[in-house]
This record gives sequence, C-alpha cells and structure tokens, in this order.
Amino acid sequence: MSENIVWHETTITKEERQEKKGHKSSILWFTGLSGSGKSTLANAVEKELHKRNVHTYVLDGDNVRHGLNKGLGFSEEDRKENIRRIGEVGKLFVDAGVITLTAFISPFRQDRDNVRAILEEGEFIEIFVDAPLATCESRDPKGLYEKARAGVIPNFTGISSPYEQPENPELTINTAELTIEQSVEKIVQYLVVNGYVR
Repeated sequence: MSENIVWHETTITKEERQEKKGHKSSILWFTGLSGSGKSTLANAVEKELHKRNVHTYVLDGDNVRHGLNKGLGFSEEDRKENIRRIGEVGKLFVDAGVITLTAFISPFRQDRDNVRAILEEGEFIEIFVDAPLATCESRDPKGLYEKARAGVIPNFTGISSPYEQPENPELTINTAELTIEQSVEKIVQYLVVNGYVR
C-alpha cells in the first residue's frame, strides 16, 4: 500500500449510527454446502428482522459474483479473494450500523477466520448451515451437483473440492431437521438474547 494513503476517520462513529438505528450491527455469516439452505435462510431471517425495524442487507454469493466479484473463478485463490472482498464489504456495512447477512459457501476455515479477525469482538456471527451432502444433492436447486458428478464443473465444494466445517460457530442450524420457521426463530432468538436486537 502506498505511504500516501492515510485512513481518514469519519465524523459520525459506528456507535452513533447504531444508536440512531436502535440496534447493534454485525455480520451473520451463513456458511455451508451448496443446497444447504444458506440463501433461503438468510433471506427469511432478513424478512423477520425487517418486521422488527432492524436495518439489514443480504450479500448473496451468486449475486455478488454478478458485480463486485465478476471475473473471479472457483480456483482456491479466487475463492479466497472472493471471501476477502466480501469480508471487507461486510465490515463497511457493520460500520454503517447495518446487520449484514452473507450467504456464501466459504469452504475454507482460514478465510472465514480472516474475516472474523478484521471485525471487533462479537461482530462476526458464524452460522453453520448444516445439511448432509446427500440432502444437499437431493435438493440440488441449480443442478450443480449433477454437473459436478459428471465432471462438467471442476473444483466443486463437497465433490471435488473440500469443505471445512466451522469448529466453533456461534450457531449451527441443521436444515435437514429444522423447518425454515424453526431455523429463523433460533437465529433471531440468539440475536435478542445477546443484545443485538430487541
């Protein structure tokens, strides 16, 4: 980085933005295999938080690759850069006083830990959307597993590329056992009990 680039502090602080909005800001980081239900769950949680007048925004893996991360592939290096960029964007949203919900496979533990490290304590809430591979394959909403099994899609997480489960996530949601309503309730209850929202 150039020595001529200097961080400029904003006039309004993150704490003042949070106070204005009436809730804390954080990243709800949904991680899990393709088809585990990350995007569905993130959007359902956002809908419930919106009802409670909480300021939110969903960053979805596929959507972000249409713009900010357009041009990044699925090599290990590109996946790491994909998550690094999302972490930095998420940090900006947290600074803006927004609860940000990110739905990304984010297969590598170190990449998720790196995002946690750039945030303050308690601002990164890792949510492991846990569904067995067989369940994810049976859902296969985008037909990706079928293509991966056929060798059409290389480096596909869970098939030809590893997924490293979180070791100590704040929440684990088993979408093979819980309904979407039960899953949402569990996450929102966590946010209420821990003082993020009312």
